[in-house]
Amino acid sequence: MANGLSLCMIVKNEELKLPRSLGAVRGLAREIIVVDTGSTDRTQQIAAGYGAEVIPFDFEVVDFAAARNHAIAHATGRWVLMLDADETLDPAGAPEIERLVALDEDVGYFLERDNYFADSISPVPIRDFVVRLFPNRPEHRYRGRVHETIDASILSAGGQLRRTQIRIDHRSFLDREARRSKNYWYVQILKEEIAAEPRDTSRLDFLAAEYHQLEMFDEATVVSECIARVRPQDARAHLFLGMYHLLHKPDLARARVDFKRALNLRPGYPEAESFLQLLEEKERSSTPA
Repeated sequence: MANGLSLCMIVKNEELKLPRSLGAVRGLAREIIVVDTGSTDRTQQIAAGYGAEVIPFDFEVVDFAAARNHAIAHATGRWVLMLDADETLDPAGAPEIERLVALDEDVGYFLERDNYFADSISPVPIRDFVVRLFPNRPEHRYRGRVHETIDASILSAGGQLRRTQIRIDHRSFLDREARRSKNYWYVQILKEEIAAEPRDTSRLDFLAAEYHQLEMFDEATVVSECIARVRPQDARAHLFLGMYHLLHKPDLARARVDFKRALNLRPGYPEAESFLQLLEEKERSSTPA
């Protein structure tokens, strides 16, 4: 990929994880840009050993989007592959990345991310999808101090988003208490973002998710109700609100309204139909014979 791909990362104290991540992409990118937010271990030396350009970044004000955008600003390839130090690219995806870069379409690509957690008793990962491969254009920039995403800027610039089967393996070394501490930290930052820019409703989605992970379901329900109010045409918002009213409040009457509203907005919505069926089963089981 002589002129095609730049690998970008942001790191801090990742000496144990970085060799595995960088070793998996050796030879794939024309350059490696590593933005370091304050490492005190051997992270910078290890990155340099893999040929990376290591750029210090002031992280006194926590802003992951700013750090990622700083990395992109130093990238010279036509395309960017963004990874974290605790993520490893499945080598089987490298040929597909090369093909997509060669096509050079105005598209941001979702990669499949399999998330493993240190204290999980299940060997089955939790899968999500993240845009990590995209054209290197000035208008393509991350947004959000935490839970930063580039999706909206790609779409607003006229690009498209597509899924791939390229997989990355994400292994978090955080135990339950460390994750909860991080959740509380993110909640505080998200609240600051919402106060500063209340029109950015994407921050509400992430706030609800953080409350959910903390098992603060009353708070998650309140935020979900707010999301449904500000995005009344969003079927997914009404689906999630119905799930909270069904499973965590519980309020079956309100849940029914939520699921039916989701179905009106998206006829045949399979998840809404499934939860509506579950609701009806709950009603039947609670009715005296």
